[in-house]
Amino acid sequence: MKRIVFSAITLAFVASACTDSPSSPSQPKPTFSALLKTSNENPPISGAEATGTGNSTMTFDVTRDSSGNITAAKVTFVVNLSGFPPGTPIRIAHIHTGAASVNGAVVIDTGLTPGDGLTLADGSGSFIKTATVASTSFGIVNQILTNPSAFYFNAHTLVNPGGVVRGQLDRVQ
Repeated sequence: MKRIVFSAITLAFVASACTDSPSSPSQPKPTFSALLKTSNENPPISGAEATGTGNSTMTFDVTRDSSGNITAAKVTFVVNLSGFPPGTPIRIAHIHTGAASVNGAVVIDTGLTPGDGLTLADGSGSFIKTATVASTSFGIVNQILTNPSAFYFNAHTLVNPGGVVRGQLDRVQ
């Protein structure tokens, strides 16, 4: 009987040690920031929206299997914008691949849509969005984790549909 109890306790201990998430309380979640400027866009923004600035913090919640492969990923975006003309509508926002001054493809979308109605009533505003990353993009997540400066975050407006503010990702945690 003691042997069965000991085996059960040992099995429970081993199973609990097999947690596959690096997001446990003992390991901080990978976090990146981007200082958003209109001058970082390619080409740089001119006109009324050229005074806009902001920042974005992106926290990755990544789960890995025992081999280190990503099995699930979410990104929480916290975006603060200011200095825009009153009434500026923010249409979409996301992470792109691309070094500074290089325009690249969208790789992780915030989920913000034109239908969300994010309007900077007084020229300033914030939003928080959490996006689940598709399994087909787990390789991109690995690339961001290892080389964040090869990616940028930007937000788009009606006047500047190609992007109004942009900043390279920088790992802060």
